[in-house]
Amino acid sequence: MANNNKSEGIKLDFFIVEAFANQAFKGNSAAVCLIPRGQGISSSTKQQIASELNQPTTAFVSVINEKEAFQDAKQFALQWYSPTSESPLCGHGTLASAAVLFSIYDNCSETLNFETARGKLTAKWLFNEKVQLDLPAYEPKSPVMEEFQVLVKAVTGSYCVQEVLLSDSKYLMIRLQDNFTRKELELLNPKEAELLAATSAIRGVIVTVKGSGMNDCLDGDGISYDFISRVFAPWRGILEDPVCGAAHCVLGSYWAKILKKSKLYARQCSPRGGELNIEVIKDRVMLSGDAFIVVKGQINF
Repeated sequence: MANNNKSEGIKLDFFIVEAFANQAFKGNSAAVCLIPRGQGISSSTKQQIASELNQPTTAFVSVINEKEAFQDAKQFALQWYSPTSESPLCGHGTLASAAVLFSIYDNCSETLNFETARGKLTAKWLFNEKVQLDLPAYEPKSPVMEEFQVLVKAVTGSYCVQEVLLSDSKYLMIRLQDNFTRKELELLNPKEAELLAATSAIRGVIVTVKGSGMNDCLDGDGISYDFISRVFAPWRGILEDPVCGAAHCVLGSYWAKILKKSKLYARQCSPRGGELNIEVIKDRVMLSGDAFIVVKGQINF
């Protein structure tokens, strides 16, 4: 019987990238799929690919001007999918996409422009081989506490909470008291079923603590983190997001005001872990981080 699938014969190059890390099996993994010129792929097929690859994010990149190639284009279309749904914004997927274009395709543009559902995002290749993203800042504001009391309890247990805020990007941010340590933050063990039962109105929960300057809040070079965090997002099919760029659009905006400084250094304390350099400029957050490519392959369908 003939196969009437319109996508028959399509081949996509793809890469798996550790974003916000300089080695394998750290940071946050993203798959990056490059769509050939003149090739249309439906949203349902993209979702199937993302589910098949089963990465926290699968990014789909295509050139906007079909006369250009990945090597020389400056303008790209970009979409992100989790294993279960399309994502409106994904920082680590954008960083991974830029890293592939810069390092694998030798794109020599100073700045790459990505057209996304959240408008135009830009990425630069820095002198130290980090990628810098220009992302929107989302200042968290006070929520209606009664709506989230059960969720906060499910995440933090008996830990003392200093502040709970909600961003326009639908991240609930829980700040623990300043005397909590990195080790205590890493011991948090919320249950997926309890989080999902508590609410369906958010994209993720951020738990954050001010950097203490003590031994467990220093990087390998002895530099202190300004703040540390963890991010839980079972509503997007990911119990814990290893390193979340979108969450740092909220965290950067918040901690810049609290600490009265525009440049910040942060660690997300997931089991994989990752480090981010942040600069807040008005209503934008500049996120910089490493990227390490661990897989190169091809998808045939």
